[in-house]
Amino acid sequence: MKIGLISDTHGHLEASVAKYFKNCDEIWHAGDIGEGNIMESLSEIAPVQAVFGNIDTPAVQKQYSEDLILEREGKKILMTHIAGKPPRYNPRVKKLIKELKPDIFICGHSHILRVIPDKENNCLYINPGAAGKQGFHREKTIIRFDINSGKIENMEVIELGKRGAS
Repeated sequence: MKIGLISDTHGHLEASVAKYFKNCDEIWHAGDIGEGNIMESLSEIAPVQAVFGNIDTPAVQKQYSEDLILEREGKKILMTHIAGKPPRYNPRVKKLIKELKPDIFICGHSHILRVIPDKENNCLYINPGAAGKQGFHREKTIIRFDINSGKIENMEVIELGKRGAS
């Protein structure tokens, strides 16, 4: 199963995302979707799973949840927008991780691209950085990877260009 992972679009979606995610089985959005037709555009590429972020409107918050738990190819995934990072998760997320014991934990919010093993919680921490034009990140990024029979494979970081550029 090929996954396209994106976060912090803040109402902006690079046209090139369609090219990078075209062969994905699902796209996961880790929050701060923003205004506009971001989700409609992504759903034209592949089915989308998403959580809302702190900049998302009440309408978006009604459509998506704060936390999402998925099971794909033998892996349990927990996704939320605001979390912190290992080992300094916020208390709410720390409790969720302890209770749910995900194999993969995904968040956004920080705009800092990071893929690291969380040895304390025995999971893979993934933050795809930010794909939108707003924020302090320098490069817009997304991630693409495969989950096959319980294995995470072919992890790719894709740079979409400088933050202010389209």
